[in-house]
Amino acid sequence: MTKKGARVTDAVNFFQRRGEMRSAVRVVRQREPERFRWRYAIAGLTGAAGKLRGLDRMRVEEPVREVVLDVGDTELRREIVIDARKNGVDFDRGEVLPYRSIGDLRRYSFLTRIELTRVGQHIPLDLSSFFTPVDTAATVIIGRHYEVAHRRKAHEIWLSIPDPDGPEEQQSHHRLMADHADREIDAAQRWAAFTKAVLEAPQ
Repeated sequence: MTKKGARVTDAVNFFQRRGEMRSAVRVVRQREPERFRWRYAIAGLTGAAGKLRGLDRMRVEEPVREVVLDVGDTELRREIVIDARKNGVDFDRGEVLPYRSIGDLRRYSFLTRIELTRVGQHIPLDLSSFFTPVDTAATVIIGRHYEVAHRRKAHEIWLSIPDPDGPEEQQSHHRLMADHADREIDAAQRWAAFTKAVLEAPQ
């Protein structure tokens, strides 16, 4: 048995390792929701649920979904839904994330100057349509992925440029590399703005 005061993540992991998913779900339902450990405990459950099928999956997914929808912290509830979507579990049926259409994404992509076709490489998007609904959670996940990728690329470039105060003199190609890094950061910021619009723009 786990101790009553054990961290929620530890307790959930304990029951998951033993294959006692009902007990893992019970731990989450009994604990007070908080920003980090509770969120990661839920992510562990949805990761396990995503691998299940039929009634076994329903026994894990539905009780946790009910708990998530009752969370008073709007941002926490939203992030849990997005985490679950990464694991192939859909907690949101219109109660948490905003409804978005192709038209909305076209407008946000125009305002933030991102290529919407890059989103379409990962999820079906009929850009000739306007009112067709889109998978909001998946769109956010993709937008965040591109933001992180561009930031990582910028940092890799900066690390390969000699320190201006160091012994190695900067060459002309180093300035070109710095310009490239600046463009990568600009792209990251635009993807971040796009994702924020998808999540927070008024409906």
